Amino acid sequence: MNDLSRRGFLGAATLAAGALFTGRATAASDHVPAIVVGSGYGASVAALRLGEAGVRTLVLEMGQRWQRPGPDGRVFCGMLDPDHRSMWFKDRTEAPVNGVLYLDLANRPIRRHAGVLDRVNFSNMGVYVGRGVGGGSLVNGGMAVVPDRDYFAHRFPSVDADEMYATYFPLANRMLRVNRIPGALLEASEFYRYARLSRTLAARAGFDTVTVPNVYSFAHMAAEERGEAPKSALAAEVIYGNNHGKFTLDRGYLADAERTGNVTIAPLHQVTRIQPHGAGYALTVREITPDGELVAEKHLTCDRLFLGAGSLGSTELLLRARETGDLPDLPAEVGTGWAPNGNVMVARANHLWDPTGFRQSAIPVLAVDAPQHGVLAEIAPVPAGIETYVSLYLAIARTEERGHFTYDTTTGRTDLHWRPTEALPAAEATFDRINEANGTGYRYDVFANRKPFTEDFCYHPLGGAVLDQATDNHGRVKGYRNLYVTDGALIPGSLGVNPFVTITALAERNLATILTTDL
Repeated sequence: MNDLSRRGFLGAATLAAGALFTGRATAASDHVPAIVVGSGYGASVAALRLGEAGVRTLVLEMGQRWQRPGPDGRVFCGMLDPDHRSMWFKDRTEAPVNGVLYLDLANRPIRRHAGVLDRVNFSNMGVYVGRGVGGGSLVNGGMAVVPDRDYFAHRFPSVDADEMYATYFPLANRMLRVNRIPGALLEASEFYRYARLSRTLAARAGFDTVTVPNVYSFAHMAAEERGEAPKSALAAEVIYGNNHGKFTLDRGYLADAERTGNVTIAPLHQVTRIQPHGAGYALTVREITPDGELVAEKHLTCDRLFLGAGSLGSTELLLRARETGDLPDLPAEVGTGWAPNGNVMVARANHLWDPTGFRQSAIPVLAVDAPQHGVLAEIAPVPAGIETYVSLYLAIARTEERGHFTYDTTTGRTDLHWRPTEALPAAEATFDRINEANGTGYRYDVFANRKPFTEDFCYHPLGGAVLDQATDNHGRVKGYRNLYVTDGALIPGSLGVNPFVTITALAERNLATILTTDL
């Protein structure tokens, strides 16, 4: 079954089950045993495992269910031709890379719509998050990395690392269908010339380069290159969604959850308030149309509430509940322990005799490993359709710096208090060395700040309701029963690698205990 027909089938299969949550509701009389807020990695694990346990569960997702093709026949738009499907209620796209030669080639005006990618902007940090059934799996580069065991144990001293690496990381990799690029494809494909060049330049500086697993099907990618399958990664699709080839949560965990018959997914439903209700919780929920018109304000109740709205979403809901007095006994640790996983973007210049290739795969597969600087730098594409001579990297630095959130009850605004000090020097030391070894320099025409490094946005928001601080050792929120966090808010700010496999594995570990002891 191809990607589009599969998405359509799954949507139709849940239409009847979700009928209650697609119409207007005005009374606080709709009750389900369990509600999961969000549909990203941790939320999807909760939905599936609750459904398998026979618990009737409602998943509330603020974004769309991405299943219906537009007039162009595609569900998602491309990076080079973004339209209203690209971003969450923006007047203009806000891509991480502006363009080349100081020309903003990546961004353009768009119609305000419930697009698939959002950039949540704070005073000195923009956070990219996915909006839709499947959360961040819809818009990330799919790099499925298990963290270094020692660093994981450092970050999570209360978690049994033996159990995680023997049971839950392998389980997460199987469920997410993680695979690796075949060596022949990596070495021969013109679409990975840019990656091979960066590998060569890093080696001259004494750095190793490692291959990185992915949830994009490399069998499909090979067929793309042969002209036997519709192009997605090789057609510059990634940050606004992949139409083919990528195994996202709506095709995996969430589809499996719906097949249990116990799980209903309600898209375009945003939770705005959490209050106690008996031994459970009452939620105020806004349902909107894809163009942002209010359909209804609903009032739902549940016995158990699982927050999986991501580091930003789950933290904000808890902060608001504490500061407004709805859940006044939430611990002081809610809102703390946040960081962007040491994310720093870097743009390097290459010699004219070292082209990166005008055809580039949008799915990264290699990373420069610089342990002496505590940096893993993904070799990212610049699929502009022209030769740019730019090498782009997402550096992930191991850092101890943390920020925190506050909530202003007067304005209803959540603010991030964040001052980076560690990640940029680590990234700069790494790439200064690469430039010195190769006689190259930086590019100043790629990012909006006109600098070769930028740390004012991130892809990996982590923390806000940290495990064993705001919650117990399995994600139960302190101070309240039957309230759980099951997403990246549990991770204290830094993992040293892309976090979604860890979020998935940690959620599997936590749900196994919760289902055994709490239900």
